[in-house]
Amino acid sequence: MSRKQPRSLRPDERALWDRVRKTATPLRPDRPAGAGKQAGATDFGKTPPARAASASPAVSVASLRPFSIGELAKTAHGPTDRHTAAAQVSQPVRMEKKRFSRMKRGKLAPEARLDLHGMTLSQAQPALVGFVMRAQAGGLRLVLVITGKGRKGDDGGPVPARRGILRHHVPQWLGQPPLSAAVLQVSPSHPRHGGDGAFYVYLRRRR
Repeated sequence: MSRKQPRSLRPDERALWDRVRKTATPLRPDRPAGAGKQAGATDFGKTPPARAASASPAVSVASLRPFSIGELAKTAHGPTDRHTAAAQVSQPVRMEKKRFSRMKRGKLAPEARLDLHGMTLSQAQPALVGFVMRAQAGGLRLVLVITGKGRKGDDGGPVPARRGILRHHVPQWLGQPPLSAAVLQVSPSHPRHGGDGAFYVYLRRRR
């Protein structure tokens, strides 16, 4: 059985196709027009080059970051609560350096402590302000504020709660008025005093 030869374009069809072809961007500009096609064959039914190019945008290989097997994928998520809390208290050492070193090593015993476990933000902030101001008025220098490390898992509420929300907010409150005028230094506590779940708060001398 002989293969049916495709018909040639009529003059009006050829003129229409020539106008369409002038608006298209060739996928391979270096390839001669009509190469690989039989003379007189039509392009009907094929995706025009312009549409094919827009449907699948090219990705530059040079823009891809090298990836090694076993490497953790980098996500767009922000820092963890632990890193955020640590960044908030990574301030210059304002107190005596030797005393700061002893405090960081857990060699200084806090003179008073406040446990914020179980409190909401609206309860914890006034409790913190009152505690710090009373401690400074009483001549205390080093106090401990216990925030806890935060609950694990879902708390069952309609809105997901951030883990370690008190640990995140307490350093912010200590760096804002009225507490900023009373606080000289804030630092995560030594494991013997609570570790990541508590903060040392070193107070200024009352004038």
